Amino acid sequence: MHQQIYLKINTDLNDLPLVLSWFEQINQPPLSDPTIWWQSQTLLIEGFTNIVEHAHKDLPQETPIEIQVVRSSEDIEIRIISQGKAFNLEHKLQEISEFEDNEQERGRGLKIMSLLADKLSYENTANGCYCLFISKNI
Repeated sequence: MHQQIYLKINTDLNDLPLVLSWFEQINQPPLSDPTIWWQSQTLLIEGFTNIVEHAHKDLPQETPIEIQVVRSSEDIEIRIISQGKAFNLEHKLQEISEFEDNEQERGRGLKIMSLLADKLSYENTANGCYCLFISKNI
């Protein structure tokens, strides 16, 4: 089994319901464990939100975000391609874990993603964009 879907969308948090609706097609046939599906949806929500609110913070709303999702029999891979700034994900996650008792809201989405994802990275692509890569074992 191998499914692949692609979406190009503007930098707009109001489009999150559209992104989630589009994502539903990858859950056909439905995963046997609904918890894995809920976690995959949460990973997409947090990833998209972080790109809009942080990576694309100073960019026009028309700036595209590309989302690619691949489902195989082993996992769901989510790639969110952005045109934002460089960001050291590992360093930020270490910062967050050092201040776990901190009541600040900043960084909670990254922490949630690091706990739910089996693989998580933010890398520069060959064309000068950045890819937030999220993998969830199924």
